[in-house]
Amino acid sequence: MSVTPTPVSDLRILITGGARGIGGATARLLAADGAHVMIADILDDEGRALAAELGPNAIYRHLDVTDAEDWAAAVAAAEERFGSLNALFNNAGIVSFGGIVDQTPEEFRRIVDINLNGVFLGLHTTAPALKRAGGGVVVNTSSTAGLQGYGGIAGYVASKWGVRGLTKAAALDLAPDNIRVMSLHPGPIRTPMTAAMDDTTVQAQPLPRFGEPDEVARMVRFMLSEASFSTGSEFVTDGGAVTGQVLNMPDTDPA
Repeated sequence: MSVTPTPVSDLRILITGGARGIGGATARLLAADGAHVMIADILDDEGRALAAELGPNAIYRHLDVTDAEDWAAAVAAAEERFGSLNALFNNAGIVSFGGIVDQTPEEFRRIVDINLNGVFLGLHTTAPALKRAGGGVVVNTSSTAGLQGYGGIAGYVASKWGVRGLTKAAALDLAPDNIRVMSLHPGPIRTPMTAAMDDTTVQAQPLPRFGEPDEVARMVRFMLSEASFSTGSEFVTDGGAVTGQVLNMPDTDPA
C-alpha cells in the first residue's frame, strides 16, 4: 500500500516564535509552498512585518506561550481564518546562561516555563483542533541540549530534555487521533539566540560551521509533510555535533 505524503499546500499551521530565526525561516518556506501560516510571537512589529511580506496566506497573532488564554484565542483565530488547524510548530524558546550554582531559581523557572510548559500548553490546546481536522502533525523544538548535557546552561538543558520526553508521551497519547508528534534537535544555528557565540563553538564538530535557519526549516518541512511513518521520533540538524568531536591529532606518534 502506498501512503501519499501530506502536500505542504494542505497545511494550516501555527508557528510559535515565528517572527524570526528558525520560526521565521520556516514560515517563509511553508508559505512559499502554499501553506496557510499563523505566525505567533511576542515580537509584534517583526511578526506583523513578516506576515505582510508573506501575503494573504499568512497572519500574525500575539501569543505568550506561557498563557493558556492566549493559546485558546490563537487556536480559535486560526480555525476561523483557515477553516481548520492541522499542524503546530512548537518552536518558541529562550536561552539564559548560568550553571547550577550561578543560575537563580527564578531564572530557571522562567526558562522551563517558556521552553517546556509552553510546549505542553501548545499540545494541550491544539490537540482538539487537530482532531477536529481529522488528524495532524506537531513538531516540538528541542535541541542538541535535549540529547546531551552542556555546562553553563542548566535551565536550558533541563527544559530541552523535558521537551524530548514530552514529545514521546504526546506521540503515544495522540496517535489514536491520527496526530503525529516529533522533536526537532538543532545544534548551533545562526539566529539571534546564538549571537553571543563565536566560531570556536563549532570548530570541533564534523561540519565546523553554524547552521542556517533555512537548513532547519527544510528539515521541519520534511517532518510535517514527508515523514508520514514517524512519530515520537527525533530529527537532528546539528552539523554532526552530537556524533562526536573532530580532534586535531599530531602528525607523528609521540615518542
